[in-house]
Formats: sequence, structure tokens, C-alpha cells
Amino acid sequence: MGGVLRAEPVWVETITGLRMDRFAKLVKVVKERGGNGPGGGRPWCLPLSDRVLLVAVYCRTNLTMRQLAPLFGISPATVCRVIRRLRPLPALERAPRPVVDTERLWGVDGTLIPVRDRKAGASSRKYRFSANVRVVIDADTRLVVAAARPAPGSKADAHVWRESGLPALAAGTTVIADGAYLGTGLIVPHRKRAGRPLPRGQEEDDAEHRRVRARVEHTFARMKNWKVLRDYRQKGDGPHHAVQAVAAVHNLAMPR
Repeated sequence: MGGVLRAEPVWVETITGLRMDRFAKLVKVVKERGGNGPGGGRPWCLPLSDRVLLVAVYCRTNLTMRQLAPLFGISPATVCRVIRRLRPLPALERAPRPVVDTERLWGVDGTLIPVRDRKAGASSRKYRFSANVRVVIDADTRLVVAAARPAPGSKADAHVWRESGLPALAAGTTVIADGAYLGTGLIVPHRKRAGRPLPRGQEEDDAEHRRVRARVEHTFARMKNWKVLRDYRQKGDGPHHAVQAVAAVHNLAMPR
């Protein structure tokens, strides 16, 4: 059975938002990380570019294996194997430890991703089982610098930040966050006291703080256009791999 979707410009640009040259870069990264397997055995029924597109369609639409199979002209079992094989590979490259640079400005925030794995998530304030995902972006370029492994959605933001490993990565860099990160050493808004308005200088500082921190929220909004982050069905490390892959594609799609 012939499939409908192939790694052609019309489908790549519509589904991933990437130009063909940047999609080719993504395919190259997946290949260098072992996307074609160790060699030997039966060859894949789809070329690597089509398999990368299949994973992108899965992340963008969150369709089931049975729904994806006729789109690519393969069986649901093959779709499952392709996703399991390639899902961890198009991941965000870990940023090198930055030099001390107080002029560099990063922003951090978290978001909840609904999951169905009771081991990966917890019942959160939105009354759904969800995982708490922490993302750091560069405020100037709006690129994702790092994404921590998801934590249960019931954990407080400051607690997740301390356990995420991101504080070591952000050492020597100015990082802003919202009021939930009070006591973590990050730059947070001034606290308002009941019946006591903030001085004018602090109000101006908070307005600038909100303007910059909104870029993290905009990043989450773009990432959640990939519907796999709105209801993740699989178990294990799947949510972590999905966040890493979406962050990597987000960075490739950003104008340079």
C-alpha cells in the first residue's frame, strides 16, 4: 500500500515549519546519532528522511499508530518501531557550561504536560495527571537553551528547579523567573505587601521583568502547537524525549 506523506517540501514545511535545508540538518543529526541502526538485518521500508517526518507528524498531531500507518503506507507495528527507534534522537543538544557572563540573560519557567503514566506524573492543581517540565531560553535569541527531565506535576516550581540540574548550567548567567522561584537565587519580581503599593522604581523593574519573562511563555505556546505535549499517552521516558525533540525543532524553525 502506497503512502500519502513523503519528505517533500510541501509536507515538511507544512507539518514541521522547517525549510528543507533545516529539515535536512535535522535528518543529518538523527543519522549521526544512529538513526539507521547498527547495520545488518532487514532494511527499513522507509528512507530515513521519511521516518524523521513520521516522528514529526506524530509529535505535531498526536495521532495513534493505527492512524499514522496508512498515511505512510506501512503497518502500525512498523510505525511503532520507527517512533521507538527515532524518538530519542532528534533531541536538543545540551548547551555547554557558559562562562561567567552577567550580561547574558536567560529566562526559566515551567509548564504542565498531561500524561497517562502514573509513575511519570501526579495529580496537579488542574486535577489531571501531569508532568512538570522546566525550560530555559535565551531572552535575546528566544532559543531553548535546555529542558530538564519532567518531574511529577504536584511538585513546586522552586523544588523542581533545584533538582533539575539546571542551576549548574546557569551558573554565571543572569536568570529571571516568576515569584514561584523565591529563594532560589534567580531574579524574581518584587513582592507586593497588602495595602502597600510598590515604589515607582520597583514598578518599572517589574514591568520590564514581565516583558522579558513573557518570552518564555511565548516559547511554551509555540512548543505546544505540537499536540504530543498536550496529552502524552506512552510510558517511560517518552515525555522527556518529546520535549527534547520539540525544543530542537523549535530552535531550527526560529529565524536566524
